[in-house]
Amino acid sequence: MSRPRIVIVGAGFAGYRTARTLSRLTRHQADITLLNPTDYFLYLPLLPQVAAGILEPRRVSVSLSGTLPHVRLVLGEADGIDLDGHTVHYTGPEGEEGTLPFDRLVLAAGSVNKLLPIPGVAEHAHGFRGLPEALYLRDHVTRQVELAAAADDRAECAARCTFVVVGAGYTGTEVAAHGAMYTDAQVRKHPMRTGMRPRWMLLDVAPRVMPEMDERLSRTAERVLRQRGVDVRMGTSVKEATHDGVVLTDGSTVDTRTLVWCVGVRPDPLVESLGLPMERGRLLVDPHLQVPGRPELFACGDVAAVPDLNQPGQYTPMTAQHAWRHGKVCAQNVAASLGIGERRAYRHRDMGFVVDLGGAKAAANPLGLPMSGPAAGAVTRGYHLAAMPGNRVRVAADWLLDAVLPRQAVQLGLVRSWSVPLESSSPEVARVPGSPKRPGKATGPAGQRPDGEEAGTHPGGEPAKGQPGGEPAKNEPGGEPAKEQPGGEPAKNQPGGEPAKNQPGGEPAGSRSHGGRAKGGQSGSPRASGKPRRAVEAAGPRPARGGSGMPGKAPRASGAGSAGKRPAAPSGPSRSVGPPTDPGPEPPANQPPPGPDIAPGPVKRTDGRAAEGDS
Repeated sequence: MSRPRIVIVGAGFAGYRTARTLSRLTRHQADITLLNPTDYFLYLPLLPQVAAGILEPRRVSVSLSGTLPHVRLVLGEADGIDLDGHTVHYTGPEGEEGTLPFDRLVLAAGSVNKLLPIPGVAEHAHGFRGLPEALYLRDHVTRQVELAAAADDRAECAARCTFVVVGAGYTGTEVAAHGAMYTDAQVRKHPMRTGMRPRWMLLDVAPRVMPEMDERLSRTAERVLRQRGVDVRMGTSVKEATHDGVVLTDGSTVDTRTLVWCVGVRPDPLVESLGLPMERGRLLVDPHLQVPGRPELFACGDVAAVPDLNQPGQYTPMTAQHAWRHGKVCAQNVAASLGIGERRAYRHRDMGFVVDLGGAKAAANPLGLPMSGPAAGAVTRGYHLAAMPGNRVRVAADWLLDAVLPRQAVQLGLVRSWSVPLESSSPEVARVPGSPKRPGKATGPAGQRPDGEEAGTHPGGEPAKGQPGGEPAKNEPGGEPAKEQPGGEPAKNQPGGEPAKNQPGGEPAGSRSHGGRAKGGQSGSPRASGKPRRAVEAAGPRPARGGSGMPGKAPRASGAGSAGKRPAAPSGPSRSVGPPTDPGPEPPANQPPPGPDIAPGPVKRTDGRAAEGDS
């Protein structure tokens, strides 16, 4: 008799705890499969410290295969569930598709950024739900302070060193608190020419900071923020976001290049496709975390509306504490459905909250006892070390080093703005050009901001021209090269291009050459790896190498002002082989070099041979 198959979708707090507990309870009596886009469990409460340069990214990333040895890990995103056929369809990180059969299914897909219908927010704001977003924010804040320090204009300096955080909940409060300390440390080493200081703003429509927590903790957090110079504005939010700043609901305008969106979260949209009863986007379950009428289906974490037995008529909130406890109870009930152990209903006891405000400052109420100052800081960090399922020693070591050594404020440039769009339904995965698209997922890049940062397109819209992943602009790396550019659509009368009218072997003017790709179309099948194409690959087949010499080098110009012009060719049949005699024009001076999003790889040739070198 075959062993039962259990599939867990998502490896957040709920999914990870479910997999770990099930592995211990079943003891090889079931096949457990964990489907997740990444190979790590992310400890979200410490993510603000990654953005502030206190912790390295791997410190808050716990390996799934290393801590779940008896669980099969499948990398991919679930994009379809057939409840009647007992299968889960998924798309892998390199575009491959597959299905996972199950006898028991646990939905723990978690939550994504909540996007409100405010003009400009989708284009110019960034969320804070995953490692890519934290790494982007760290680079972006560092860059803005450095640019502001080099600026002579006071208005530009003020805009670049103004950082607006929307949402004064748990995440937004910690981002503002840690961010203010991080930028102050930068300016202390490299003062700005204009004598200005970084300015952080925290906005929320709520009447106080962290309204979901005890009022005494709220007052403590707000006091610490104001002591660090954070402009806390309650009852105020963003009315409109633009390239150069934001318009607030009180009518004032703030010039800024940074808008961090921490308004809240919503359940993963995957559960909406099931057609089952929902409660504000969450799947309705009974106190045993089982979907009524579907004995094989369980749900926990942020995607599940779990009845709160301590407060009848209400549902447990979407917090990490509840998700972690959901996972344990869900695993016990899944095992009980297989005849292992007994079922139990979910009940919880409020253990209190902790908020790390950076340095020795924190706010905490363990077991209902309100605390502040260094004592709260010690309790907060002790709680995080106890709650983390791994990397405790490394996290403690980073905290110790941060206390005695200055932080390294450098830009790594690993994550670009268009890689972390606010409307993305997978904030844990950075978008790359050519990556596989999941239905309902926002994968497009963004437009260009005036400060050199890329901003997003309209939600669900088409990527801006000239941006990786969208329809590239002419003369942009990886896109449709302009005429007379190497690897693109050669100018008329140029080697490898489209002959002009009345030339031997030519065709009527206006037709497309073989070297370029149709505007908005694809040049060949997408790469399975989902990685960016090289510029020459995206542009289509490379023209035959002429007399210009080295492979991968642009042809030299035959003279100034000769672009697109050459003496008439002698009459007679055109030659199909052999190098042209004219090396062709030189690229314009404003041709940008390949950016960091152009991955290295072999150059494709039309003669079937591998080229020597890179383009």
